[in-house]
Amino acid sequence: MGTTGVLERAQRVFDIEANAILRLKERIDESFLKAVNIILACTGKVIVTGIGKSGLVSKKIASTFACSGTPAFFLHPSEGMHGDIGMLSQEDVVLAISNSGETEEVVKLLPLIKRRGLPLIVMTGNIHSLLARNGDVVLNIGVEQEACSLNLVPTASTAATMAMGDALAIAVLERRGFSETDFAMLHPGGALGKKLLLTVEDLMHVKDAIPIVKENDSMKVILIEMTSKRLGVTAVCDENGALTGVITDGDLRRALERMPDIFATKAYQIMTAAPKTIEKTALAATALQVMEKHSITSLFILGDQIKRNVIGVIHLHDILRAGVV
Repeated sequence: MGTTGVLERAQRVFDIEANAILRLKERIDESFLKAVNIILACTGKVIVTGIGKSGLVSKKIASTFACSGTPAFFLHPSEGMHGDIGMLSQEDVVLAISNSGETEEVVKLLPLIKRRGLPLIVMTGNIHSLLARNGDVVLNIGVEQEACSLNLVPTASTAATMAMGDALAIAVLERRGFSETDFAMLHPGGALGKKLLLTVEDLMHVKDAIPIVKENDSMKVILIEMTSKRLGVTAVCDENGALTGVITDGDLRRALERMPDIFATKAYQIMTAAPKTIEKTALAATALQVMEKHSITSLFILGDQIKRNVIGVIHLHDILRAGVV
C-alpha cells in the first residue's frame, strides 16, 4: 500500500468510527432515560464490568462517572469470581459491557448480581444475547462494521461503547446539577481545581513577612523594609496601625525624580493613598483579576474594614507559582 493508500485508509477509519457513533443518536430513547434514572436513584456505587477491550473501556467509563460526581469502580469479571465481588453492596448498580453479550466471564457474574437484587444496566451490540435478556435496561451499542479491513479488531465498537458511556455519564452529571465547583473539589490538583478552590488566605504572606512602615518613617527605613521582604511593595500605616497607603518600586523611582532631598523624604509623602485591598476569603483567581484590572502586582488584606489593620499581602508571583492560571 502506497502513501496515498495509507492516508485514504486512515480517513476511512475516521468515517467508520464517526458513523458508528452518530448512529447511536437514533437509539437514545426510553431505555437511555431509564438507565439515567437508575443511576440517579443509586445510593451506592456504579460498578462497571467488562473484559478485554470492553474491560479497558469499562475502566474509562467508571473513571468518567467518578470524576463527575457519581461514585464508581471497575470490577474485573474474573477477579470478581475470585473474591472481588465483595465490593458490591446492596445499594449499588451494575453496568455490564460486552459487545457480543455472551462473554463467558461477564455472564458468570449474572447469578451473583441477581442474587443480590442489584439493578443491571447492559451495554451490548447484541440485544438478543444472554446478557441483554438479564438486564433491567439494555443500551444497544451495536455497529455495522469495525474499522479494520478484516472486520475483526474492536475499533468502531469500542468507540461507540465509549461514546455511549460518556453520554450516560454526562446526562447523569447534568441531572445532578454538577457544577464547576463540584468538579474542582474532585480535581484539587488540576488547574481548574486551583482556580476555584485556592483562596487569598491560602497564599498570602503573614506576620513578619508583611512589609509595613509608618507614615513618618524615613527613606532608609522604607528601603530596608522593602529590600528585606522582597515583594517590591510595602504597606504604609498610621500610628494606630491602620492602612493609609502603599509604596511600590515605581513610587520610589518617581520620588527620585521629583523630591529635592530623597533621604529626608517621609513615607506619607510618596505613598499611593487609598490602596486596593481584598478579603482573605476571596479566591486567588479573583485577586488576579483585580491586579490585572488595576495594573498592580500586590494586594493587602485587612483584618477589619473599620480598623484597617493589615493581616496579609498577596503578590502576583504567589498566584502564578500556585498554578492558578
